Amino acid sequence: MAYPTVDAPYGLKPINLIGGQVYSGSTRQMPIASGYGTSIFNGDVVKPVNDGTIAKDTGTTTATPLGVFLGCTYTDPNTSQVTFKQYFPASTAASDIMGYIVDDPDVLFKVAMVSSGTTVAGYGRTVVGNNVPLVQNSGSTTTGNSGVGILAASAATTLSLPMRIVDVVSDTKNSSGNYVEAIVKWNEPYNVEATPNTTTGGHFYRNPIGL
Repeated sequence: MAYPTVDAPYGLKPINLIGGQVYSGSTRQMPIASGYGTSIFNGDVVKPVNDGTIAKDTGTTTATPLGVFLGCTYTDPNTSQVTFKQYFPASTAASDIMGYIVDDPDVLFKVAMVSSGTTVAGYGRTVVGNNVPLVQNSGSTTTGNSGVGILAASAATTLSLPMRIVDVVSDTKNSSGNYVEAIVKWNEPYNVEATPNTTTGGHFYRNPIGL
């Protein structure tokens, strides 16, 4: 049987909620600062900033996510027209930039597994239940899509890693019978043993210390 080929990571794609909860596909609009200097692509991880805006979360082995970016809208400074974009172009100057964010901490995401960089690789079901780092590849200004993947080669029980693999995707397993895509969720915040009463990491809404 021929399986579809996944030849590059494409970011985090929301597909469902854990535990069979009803999934509406809803998003929350969050502002991006005018002139923010980093492009944010569809499928990128974003984090809250203490001025009330969001920024790209570039974390790999650790992260402080608010959710996943699915596009934005703003008044184009050149045309004065409201513009909808698959990605946020770096340094865009507008006072009304709003990102669309999947911020539910229970969302499950489909994501490509890589051995490094953009190299998609196959792994057995032994990765399920492990935690994994994010791989922060550049997104595409042509498609507007993210290049983020997960480093399945480093799947481990390390509690500070940002993603938990909950399943693999059978539809795209390779000719060797290994899996190249996984279904993941945000890992939980964790305690820093050397600093009592301190919690870090995990989804922002589940971290009691806030920003």
